[in-house]
Amino acid sequence: MSTQIETTSSEVMASLLPQSNGHQSALDGDAPIPREWLEEFEAASHRPLEMRMRYAFIKTYKPVLDDADYRAFDSMAEYRDWCEQNLPDWLGYGR
Repeated sequence: MSTQIETTSSEVMASLLPQSNGHQSALDGDAPIPREWLEEFEAASHRPLEMRMRYAFIKTYKPVLDDADYRAFDSMAEYRDWCEQNLPDWLGYGR
């Protein structure tokens, strides 16, 4: 016989909130979780999924990559060569 445990996000968040200093250590005990973050998480957990998905991703312009609708290459080697020759290093597409 299995026992089902139901825990609400409020209960989880309450268990993470500190009793004294305003911060609770993360699972490894090294990184404190600010109370504000926990409150923001709790508020976000009550928003509809569609809204959370809409605001979860930020569109950032990527030079050269975003300047054409698509590009096609005959091989991965050709694609990698194109990346090295055309994309800024900070995008991380170099070898």
